[in-house]
Amino acid sequence: MQAIFKIKVQTGLFDFRIALTPIAGNDVESRPMSSTDKEFPLIVQQDAVRKALPHLDVRGALTHMFLSLANDSAVQPPQTFTPFPQGAGDFITYLGVLADAKVFGAKMSPYIVTEAKPVITAWTALMSMETGQPLMWCDAGLLTNERTAGATALAVEHLAAPDARRLAIVGAGAVGQAHLRHLAPLRAWASINVFSPELASNEAKRAEVAALDERVRICTHLDECVRDADVIALCTSSGTPVLSDNLLTKPALITSISTNVANAHEIPPAWIQDMDVYCDYRRTTPANAGEMKLAAQLHDWSPESVLGDLPELVSGRARKPSWRRHVFFRSIGLGLEDVAIAYALFRHVSGQPIS
Repeated sequence: MQAIFKIKVQTGLFDFRIALTPIAGNDVESRPMSSTDKEFPLIVQQDAVRKALPHLDVRGALTHMFLSLANDSAVQPPQTFTPFPQGAGDFITYLGVLADAKVFGAKMSPYIVTEAKPVITAWTALMSMETGQPLMWCDAGLLTNERTAGATALAVEHLAAPDARRLAIVGAGAVGQAHLRHLAPLRAWASINVFSPELASNEAKRAEVAALDERVRICTHLDECVRDADVIALCTSSGTPVLSDNLLTKPALITSISTNVANAHEIPPAWIQDMDVYCDYRRTTPANAGEMKLAAQLHDWSPESVLGDLPELVSGRARKPSWRRHVFFRSIGLGLEDVAIAYALFRHVSGQPIS
């Protein structure tokens, strides 16, 4: 029997192994390992993630995950926050179990204090529920942007008024652009307004955003962007309200995401009690979302007022909004979202068919 030796090769995109088989004359021939004898875990770097993104059905993966959560075949534990000693930083762990896919995992995102700009990264570990072995480590920075925008897209699909035609996006960074890509195909939008203060002095960035969809109009003022909007996607890193009284001229669906600022909130907490409120997961979001915590503390709002979350929306169990007043959807990001999109990436890079 011939011996087979295996060496590990790093390409900068993936780590993989090549089998070396001795042949006559003590020479060796190399052959790439087939999909059946690949060795795990795969290591997927950011450039490889970027190349894979166009091939991933993000909204489909999240829909399947939230249905699993609604049907008790997935588990979403709370996030964990762990400080480093001597104020050197911290890391947050986002956990999740997808039983029907036979995988579980965790995204770890450190905040590392330096003398200059802090170091913030994110990596996801995906593991098998059948073998207990690791399947993949992947850079989760780009994946986090995509799953955040994908969750917002699910909310817009279920919560926007049937006749919604005007979309406004506040924020034009990586997360804002991901929202634009995910929200643009959902409706026959008559207009897509985008506002970000940084666009005023950055012609290249304006061109980059405008190139994403022919309906995009770059606005120079916030009030111009959100006036008469049916859907307003807030995609900022602000810790204080972005919207204020008298900016909105009609009932709208307002979506908001999370940032690392303590008690961050993109709308005034006092608004909550006069809105139809939804979130990504009612068991975790109200205790973590800044405006919800402040509304409960200062304005007698109760988390019991939440009308539905994404598991209830995708399974058809949530009450629809009245659309006679503002609708608010708040997401904080879930470990299960990270596991679901990591699993979709794993299926793609390992050559497994996407079901």
